[in-house]
Amino acid sequence: MAVEISKVYEPRSVEEKWYEFWLKNKLFSCKVEKGKKPFTIVIPPPNVTGSLHMGHALNNTLQDIIIRYQKMRGFNTLWVPGTDHGGIATQNVVEKLLLSQGTNRQDMGREKFVERMWQWRRESGDTILNQLKKLGCSLDWDRTRFTMDEVCSRAVVFAFVNLYNRGLIYRGKRLVNWCPHCQTALSDIEVEHEEEIGKLWHIKYPLAENGKQPKSAKKSKKSGEYVIVATTRPETMLGDTAVAVHPDDKRYKKIIGGKIRLPLTDREIPVVADEAVDPTFGTGAVKVTPAHDPVDFDIAARQKLPHIVVIDYQGKMTPKAGDSYAGLDRYEARKKVLHDLETQGLLLETADHPHSIGHCYRCNSVIEPLVSEQWFLKVEEMSRKAMQVVEEGKVKFYPESWKKPYLLWLENLRDWCISRQIWWGHRIPVYYCVSKSSKSGKDKPIKSNCPPIVAHEMPKKCPKCKGTNIVQDPDVLDTWFSSALWPFSVFGWPKKEEEFSSSDLEYFYPTNVLVTGHEILYLWVARMIQMGLEFMGDVPYSDVFIHGMVRDKFGKKMSKSLGNVIDPLEVMGKYGADALRFSLTQSAAPGRDMQLAEDSFVGARNFTNKLWNASRFVFMHLQNVTWQPGFMAVWPLDLCDMWILAEYRLLVNKVTDAMNKYNIDEAARLIYDFFWSKYCDWYIELAKIRLMGSNERNKKTAVSMLIEILSGVLRLLHPIMPFITEEIWSILIELTGLKSPDQLVTIMTSSWPVAEKEKASSKDVEDMNLLQNIIISVRTIRSEMRVPPGKKINMVMNIISPRQMKIVADHLDYIKALAGVENILTGQRLKRPAQSAVSVVSEIEIFVPLAGLIDIEKEKQRLVKEIQSTEVEVERCNKNLSNQSFVQKAPKKEVERMKNRLIEAKVKKERLQESVKSLE
Repeated sequence: MAVEISKVYEPRSVEEKWYEFWLKNKLFSCKVEKGKKPFTIVIPPPNVTGSLHMGHALNNTLQDIIIRYQKMRGFNTLWVPGTDHGGIATQNVVEKLLLSQGTNRQDMGREKFVERMWQWRRESGDTILNQLKKLGCSLDWDRTRFTMDEVCSRAVVFAFVNLYNRGLIYRGKRLVNWCPHCQTALSDIEVEHEEEIGKLWHIKYPLAENGKQPKSAKKSKKSGEYVIVATTRPETMLGDTAVAVHPDDKRYKKIIGGKIRLPLTDREIPVVADEAVDPTFGTGAVKVTPAHDPVDFDIAARQKLPHIVVIDYQGKMTPKAGDSYAGLDRYEARKKVLHDLETQGLLLETADHPHSIGHCYRCNSVIEPLVSEQWFLKVEEMSRKAMQVVEEGKVKFYPESWKKPYLLWLENLRDWCISRQIWWGHRIPVYYCVSKSSKSGKDKPIKSNCPPIVAHEMPKKCPKCKGTNIVQDPDVLDTWFSSALWPFSVFGWPKKEEEFSSSDLEYFYPTNVLVTGHEILYLWVARMIQMGLEFMGDVPYSDVFIHGMVRDKFGKKMSKSLGNVIDPLEVMGKYGADALRFSLTQSAAPGRDMQLAEDSFVGARNFTNKLWNASRFVFMHLQNVTWQPGFMAVWPLDLCDMWILAEYRLLVNKVTDAMNKYNIDEAARLIYDFFWSKYCDWYIELAKIRLMGSNERNKKTAVSMLIEILSGVLRLLHPIMPFITEEIWSILIELTGLKSPDQLVTIMTSSWPVAEKEKASSKDVEDMNLLQNIIISVRTIRSEMRVPPGKKINMVMNIISPRQMKIVADHLDYIKALAGVENILTGQRLKRPAQSAVSVVSEIEIFVPLAGLIDIEKEKQRLVKEIQSTEVEVERCNKNLSNQSFVQKAPKKEVERMKNRLIEAKVKKERLQESVKSLE
């Protein structure tokens, strides 16, 4: 059957055609099949604000590869799509949009603002899901979920009420991480710490008149005795309620229990002893500001110290900071405090000081520790269980190196602050009766004579006083609360007892693997394990495959501000989705960040073209030869056939092993190396010898083997490059006539290759490698001696081993065809011809006579000049490397590069000198 095969691969038309085909034929859909084992992944739901970036492209490519691989292995695969409402991030996006339109959420009011959020969600929220289709993602789109849809919202309310009724959720005043910009509390893991060079200010804190003088107290001409206190945040000193020292610090023994006059105020504060103080930090005496520092908050609890709030929720100074500072922004207040201290002679020293500053993970504002009334979830017992399942191996991390940080984080985990002071999200299902009380402040009930009502829906009346004026708590839940329920809420949890046995939940939960970046290991991965164990009594997944971040070619994080962002949609438009997927996959070593550049995609595009052109070559010959399926039909095989079969079987085993261990990058490189370096560079070239000949049986054997190996490679490669493999597979099936009339032809449902134990062995590989090395050595001589490509050469070989002699003698046609050789003379003690180049391969001496092929004298002169040039390079490298200033001050990479250049120059010089000797 004649089939027209395009000379050039056109990714855009191919991708559109096949994705539509997959959707139309429901190849991504999955239903419960009791007799078939499921393999399930739930997508890490991207925020509805998202547009596809390289991190998404990497994460979803890896998930798609796993799902396609497991489908080919016979599992009933399900990949559940969905999006996250995004909480703070999404609200920030819409608020910026409103500001550009001259309004804000406060002017709109809560109800209208939330309506506007839903409108934005309907218009823009599925953008990223549609972009994932261009990537080729085999998600079951009929199951798409949203963390605030009816199903997931019901799960969130159920979980909250259940946890509250069991005493695990409580409301209390605690010091929390507060974002002045987003106007909400944040959990500890929502705070990103950045190392910065700040300042450490040393300030005089005068002793009260009746204070005892310590050994370290200094004499001040103006203020009498004083203690020096070091701080990185002088503006918070206005809220100090003590100075603390370590109880064993002899310098301050005498003043413990005494009083300090707090600068810039009219207050006296005590000197307390507490083991939390580091005697080596600063002067060993630290200010204690319980309302604005987590360590000081704990000291205050132990020492029974009062809290004075001097910074408010907007990041401005409160009236308690004093008339001179009230209303100032916290950083403006810092400047004024330092100015006033200096004016009064109380500022002693300012020094650079590296320290970690907490920033909001969404808007990057510096967070402010503030005391606030919030909802908390007790996590001590949940953390213990989440640690236990990992220690017992019920959840495995790939790579395993992430197990330790996971356990350490859970070991030190504090109760989770789950409330947020925003309007977009799951509103906390707690209700207050305000029939006999009032409310004030920001939409928050401050008094109720009746206990709070925690319920699945708003009660019509108060169960205590029967009043009907009921209001709901204004806070919403942390986005990660609903995300923590994701692995089972997407399947309709909670189910009634009678529904459970036949439900998706029972069949698909627990899922098999979570694919995620390490940056949300704590935010999400650990939380899901906690909630899965709490509500389902089982882990949400057995494997956690952690990949790194995508960085630019210099190792920098991609960001719009740096101008180094690579848009995956643009890459797909230019090179095709398969090229993007392959370039990401081959660089995705588990747990390690990757570096991407334009060259990455060019190389992947070239591989796509290589695959297309090689397949086209095979199909052209397939149409001209009477073909039989399977290599057993054309047995016995030639050495190159046995060799490629052995190499292919080795490839299948290695790729399968790599895929099972989530070393998908290794699998991609193995397939690439085999197809390009073995199948194309060697086997196709050797097959041409038979295809160009007149022996029909030899032609049939060559075509059968080419088809057999190509078919296997296509299936191995399909999970990584689904579009081009599907296109080539469809042509292959049509040309070979292996399609039945009612059969749905798709590589997606073909079987994953299995390496059968046949006649090919490691001996075939060794024999073939000997011939390859001989051919390579002759090619090297031709290249180094600049023998024109079209000129045939002669060879003389001394072969001592009888076995090697037989291998060479039986396959002289391989050497002649692939090394451009006309005559080959073999023996055991043949003399070296005059003016011949020499090479040795596995004790075989190879001589290539050069007389008549090149101008000997002219070539000698060229080689001498090149030796002189190389000597200059050696001298230059030696000079640089002997220069201590260069070695010590130059970047390490540059020094390493210079060392490598020296080694290369020396090797080159030796080779050139050998070439000169060959010509004499």
